[in-house]
Amino acid sequence: MSEVFIPGYSLRQGSRLDRALLLKFVYRTYKEQFPDQDLSHLPPTVEQYFSPQTPIWWVDRFNPDCSTPETIACLWLGNAIDQGDGERTAHIFLLYVAPEHRKQGIGSALVTHAEQWATQRGDRKISLQVFTNNHPALNLYQKLGYQPQSLLMQKILSGVK
Repeated sequence: MSEVFIPGYSLRQGSRLDRALLLKFVYRTYKEQFPDQDLSHLPPTVEQYFSPQTPIWWVDRFNPDCSTPETIACLWLGNAIDQGDGERTAHIFLLYVAPEHRKQGIGSALVTHAEQWATQRGDRKISLQVFTNNHPALNLYQKLGYQPQSLLMQKILSGVK
């Protein structure tokens, strides 16, 4: 079922049948951040985590020149455990808006939808991971009240191929 999301766009819940479309959006997300990276690990990652407990929503744009809507955004949600207190928390696995549709409130509306979903199922917290070089996403999340809880640190090891 589809609902008016913001003017010109509709929101619909996806299903397990949307695995290929989800993978396409996961690829688009990581290709923007890591254009030269081998992303062959993404299909097994989606296979491992995509389940009935990890719902997805799609944002469609209806083009008057075309009879079928264009899917332009994705929200994939799931669960995490807050390692500080052991509490289950909702987790945003993926939030992606096609570049030509950004800065129109779609990302903010998707985050609000995620927060409503989490609240309805009784979660007191929601988390996400964002890359430090993704400044537009960092700005969006900070504007919406998200704050760092931890810092993932990484070191590239020499001598390993």
